Amino acid sequence: PVQILAYLGGVVKVEETDLKPRMGFLYPIHSYNISMFINDTREQDSGQYMCSVNVVDDTIRLDKNIGIINLTVLVPPAAPTCQLHGSAIVGANVTLSCSSKKGKPSPMYQWQREPPTLQVFFPPAQDRTRGTLKLTNLSLEMSGVYVCRAENQAGSKNCSIVLEV
Repeated sequence: PVQILAYLGGVVKVEETDLKPRMGFLYPIHSYNISMFINDTREQDSGQYMCSVNVVDDTIRLDKNIGIINLTVLVPPAAPTCQLHGSAIVGANVTLSCSSKKGKPSPMYQWQREPPTLQVFFPPAQDRTRGTLKLTNLSLEMSGVYVCRAENQAGSKNCSIVLEV
């Protein structure tokens, strides 16, 4: 473990890490609340944080003097890329794919066909984890705009593709 913030001998000490300009104690130390804050969180701030309290002339009981919290910084998906695989001709099969290079946790994908012929897709045609949509036995009526939404708890982004059969 790396010490990042301390209060020793009446002095607040912030270690030289990339967190230094973005963190500190939330309240004055004399409030007896030693909560800390992290501003402008980044994915690399994720990890385990430990708080250790030792009071002068107090019996140190390791099991009572330490608090541990796990921090996971969520990252919204980056704008996904939509692609068409196969030849869009009558009677053929094609696969639409959608992928986002960023996102924590990994985004789930949802395809839908836009109005005027709104259509939502379900498995097995759609794979929400891989971001694929399989369209079989293409017909002229299947032409249209298909939109993929990449989504996780931190947000969502869309891409679209025009299918011309």
